[in-house]
This record gives sequence, structure tokens and C-alpha cells, in this order.
Amino acid sequence: MTINQISVFLENKPGQLAEFTRLLEEKQIDMRALSIAETQNFGILRLITDDPYKTVNVVKEAGYVCSVTPVLAVALSDKPGSLVKLLTALGEGNINVEYTYAFIARKKDLAYMVFQVDNPEKAMQILIENQIYPLTQDDISALFSS
Repeated sequence: MTINQISVFLENKPGQLAEFTRLLEEKQIDMRALSIAETQNFGILRLITDDPYKTVNVVKEAGYVCSVTPVLAVALSDKPGSLVKLLTALGEGNINVEYTYAFIARKKDLAYMVFQVDNPEKAMQILIENQIYPLTQDDISALFSS
């Protein structure tokens, strides 16, 4: 139960992010989550969208370099200690969290996070054993439907 994250390389200069998001707007692609890691010359934009297949095609046609990575997304109780429970379970299972970021949705009392881990299959098993259920791509889409 992983979801597809798209990583896009952008030049680190003014207007590049606006240009990229304009492309998504023109093609009616809805972002669900967004994270940027930067260096001096370029940034890595990580995003979750409503249609990863369409997104990759649009992005490549526009000349951007991108890749698709399976990541875990989970809904946690929005209260102190929820993240500690998840991270403790993964650590005890010898799973390394390579990076993480959060996103918001219109559901009260829940926090949503994305995790890139070194062993997604084992991580999913550990999470399920700890009553933390990874979201599917369909779950992500359903979060934002009216």
C-alpha cells in the first residue's frame, strides 16, 4: 500500500516553482502534498498529485527531469505522541526513515504524513502490526473529494 511520489528537478532561481505549478494548473492536475529540498543550483520538488500517471507524462512532455518513488502515507491521530509511536515502531523494526513531510486534508483530528523508508514492504507490515494503516492512492484522492 504505497502511493506514488513524483520528484522533479527544478533550477534554483526565481519563478521556476511558479512556472511549474502553472503547468499543473493548465493541465488540471491537483497537488495533494508538496515538499522542496534545495541546493545552490537546483531543487528537488517532491509532490503527490491526484493523478500520478498524468502528472509524469505532462512533466516529461514539458522537458522536466522527474522520477516516481513509492512512498508510504499514513493518517495519524492529531495529538502529542502519535508520531513517536510510528517512529518507535519503525526504529524497533530496523527501518530507516530517509525523509518525511506532512500534508493537510479536510478531516478533523487527523494528521497526514508521507515517509520514504529503506524497506517499504517491511515498514508496511510493522505499521499494520501497530494499528497504523498506510493510505492507498485511492485514499489520497478520496481525502479531497467534496
